[in-house]
Amino acid sequence: MAAEADPQDEPAKKKKGLLIPLLLGVFLALSGGGAGFWAVTSGPLASLGNPSGEAAELDDDASEDAGDEPGEGPAPVAVAFVPLDTVTISLGGQSVHRHLIFSAQLEVDPIYLEEVETLKPRILDVLNSYLRIVGVDELSEPSSLVRMRSQMLHRIQIVSGEGRVRDLLITQFVVN
Repeated sequence: MAAEADPQDEPAKKKKGLLIPLLLGVFLALSGGGAGFWAVTSGPLASLGNPSGEAAELDDDASEDAGDEPGEGPAPVAVAFVPLDTVTISLGGQSVHRHLIFSAQLEVDPIYLEEVETLKPRILDVLNSYLRIVGVDELSEPSSLVRMRSQMLHRIQIVSGEGRVRDLLITQFVVN
């Protein structure tokens, strides 16, 4: 009978043996997460995003004064907009009577305003060429506008030159 009592004691020992590594793993995971948080927020990795190498600290006086007066705060960025003509593109292929109506504005640095305005015909040609090859199925996807916008901006920046066009602001994008 002594042999029969031993098998019942073994499962209890196995459960106790699994509990210690499990608790040790949970403790190590929590302490590692806490150490990682500390390293990124106020430790050695906190200065990676700050070029001066100092940890980012908020000045209480500066944060209170920033919102008090409407004239103070960060200086606005000098910007100019170049409106592009509205383009109507017939979507060929399977969609016989469908059109895309597209209009946009270019965000440019004011010193390049005249240069970009003289390049408007070339910019419209690039946009027209790109939008003609886009399929109707692509136009119906909700996430396609973000991808298409980045593609069009890239093409415009190539045509206009480095650093002249900051952004493409789509003001009308209608498929009918």
